[in-house]
Amino acid sequence: MARYDIVIIGGAIVGSAVAYYLRREGFTGSVALIEKDPTFAHSATTLSLASIRQQFSIPENIRLSTFTLGLFRRLKEEFGEDADITFRETGYLILAGEAGLPILRANHAVQAAEGADIVIEDAAALTRRFPWLSVEGIAAGAFGRSGEGSFDAHALLALFRKALRGKVDFVTATVARIERAGSRVTAVTLDNGERLETGTVVNAAGPAAGKVAAFARLELPVEPRKRNVFVFEARDRIDDLPLLVDPGGVYVRREGSVYITGGAEAEEGEGPADPADFEPDWALFEEVIWPALATRIPAFEAIKMSRAWAGHYDYNTLDQNAVIGPHPEVSNLLFANGFSGHGLQQAPAVGRAIAELVVHGGYRTIDCSAFGYERIAERRPFRELNVI
Repeated sequence: MARYDIVIIGGAIVGSAVAYYLRREGFTGSVALIEKDPTFAHSATTLSLASIRQQFSIPENIRLSTFTLGLFRRLKEEFGEDADITFRETGYLILAGEAGLPILRANHAVQAAEGADIVIEDAAALTRRFPWLSVEGIAAGAFGRSGEGSFDAHALLALFRKALRGKVDFVTATVARIERAGSRVTAVTLDNGERLETGTVVNAAGPAAGKVAAFARLELPVEPRKRNVFVFEARDRIDDLPLLVDPGGVYVRREGSVYITGGAEAEEGEGPADPADFEPDWALFEEVIWPALATRIPAFEAIKMSRAWAGHYDYNTLDQNAVIGPHPEVSNLLFANGFSGHGLQQAPAVGRAIAELVVHGGYRTIDCSAFGYERIAERRPFRELNVI
């Protein structure tokens, strides 16, 4: 039996960021970072779209991603001269028809108030900026001129993990049980039978977060949802393609000499993913995504499928938004869960926030109170409208 001051369940980007900022904030106690698969072959972190944006509908989400953008801007200062995540600021272009225009404008007002470099352009202006774009059915689009784009998720995770060497204990295992004594968690038992006594548990378990919470006899409406990513080649190269999001939910962006696309999974009645199912839904591409791409970008009528993958992300069924901070009745269990597709880009900020709670007893950099568990208990959604 071992004892740790803090046990972090989940060693991908969120858990690693929590551990990293605990040390940066001066925490000197013992930390165990538990991860079932240190290759991260099926991790939401490494199977994600690996993009960052400021185009959210609520200020708190913009602030979380803006923090990460700042980290990207000073990556070498933070992690050393060799640090590189191939950050490409190609922007997001979120399109809307007439029906979606009021929401697009309302979101833009929030983004502008937060200082995000986003511009709304009508169909004619979009055609001038992007001649390859068909604006059939489009009233306007919101384009991020800077501070949005894509990066290497593997490289970012590797920077955090490397920085933690010798500073925390990496534990390769799956959590099988969490013990509680009244209003406190007291120990974590692993699938190898080892028992870790602890003063604080951080749930950073990604798609498995709901299951982990249940071990502590707590409800967390977070489940794994399957998302597909398809890679294709096109005869006509589009060099200035941002990450484009069509009103129907299909997205596409350039990745070197190829393009990646996805979206448009039906959420109604979807339910949790089988934890073992990582097979791409080829019919989704053929029947939904490709027709949408060809309509929006005529050059994509002639494309060649290259490969595809599927991953799971931590979907908050209440409001598709993060759950951050302590449980109100079990104060030494902290949540960093439910990001519903934007966890990778917000992980550094959330890691900093959790670390500030532990070390200082409150938020100092970004107030994450709006993401607290209280709304879960009250079934009070704090809804993010720009979920991609």
